[in-house]
Amino acid sequence: MRSPRAIAILEGLAATLIWASSYVLVKILVADIGPLTLAGLRYFLGFLLLLPFLRRGRGVQGISRRTWLDLSLAGLAAYTVGNGAMYAGLKHLSPTTVTFLVGIVPLFILFLGIFFLKEVPTWIQVVGVFVTLGGNAVYFINGLDAGEPLGIAWVALGVVGFTAFGILGRKVAKARSAGTLALTTIPLGVGGAVTLALALPLEGVPVLTPQAVGILFWLAAVNTALAYLLYNHALKTITALEMNVLLNLSPLATALLSFWMLGDRATPAELLGIGLMIFGVSLVQVRKSGSAVVAEV
Repeated sequence: MRSPRAIAILEGLAATLIWASSYVLVKILVADIGPLTLAGLRYFLGFLLLLPFLRRGRGVQGISRRTWLDLSLAGLAAYTVGNGAMYAGLKHLSPTTVTFLVGIVPLFILFLGIFFLKEVPTWIQVVGVFVTLGGNAVYFINGLDAGEPLGIAWVALGVVGFTAFGILGRKVAKARSAGTLALTTIPLGVGGAVTLALALPLEGVPVLTPQAVGILFWLAAVNTALAYLLYNHALKTITALEMNVLLNLSPLATALLSFWMLGDRATPAELLGIGLMIFGVSLVQVRKSGSAVVAEV
């Protein structure tokens, strides 16, 4: 029988593989739909899909005001700021480049997790984080193309949002102050609604093709509802740092999908960067029992 930690890592890997396709699918849609509108539609649809299950289960009973605030802030951080900015960045950057930029999130999680969550990593995990960041540096060794700095500025804002989301989500999951379904559904509802409310006056009502509708529903059902359920359930067992470094495996799958669907090509330096990232992620998952503050169930 697999241990809870092994199951959590598998859940994180499954979410990572699902999210690897998000950048490619969003890149297809963002040419015709405004980034805020796309983010708002995706996450609010994901909320609507999960809402009936939340009402049938334990629902929101027993959730404190403090937890409601944490969940609401997590939703705004991830879905309004994080993904809204990332979608804007995809107008200027390739999907693979965006995944590598988002890969610096674990560096912030490393320090903030120690301060806010009291989760102290091992020295091997710290080495793994910096090996992963080294993979990012190798990936960008050939420099940036014209127009990319604006995209990077947007993604940098998104990184701030994702970092806050990682800390807040782990805080609630670790304390068991909300069930996995509530931990997933409430932030989606708050973040999706606010993003959509901001998007419609700024970007107008989008004209959706049948293909766009199909991709949107796929993003809402699989890449949002299912993937975030897996992610949040895994956070009950593994630390915020371990999860967010694990997510850095997504560039490999994103690069393969971009090659197949968008015709993007990876250079030898980019492939080396991907290899270093995979090695760094592996190091972060190495942890002796009891070496980090983590709630095992």
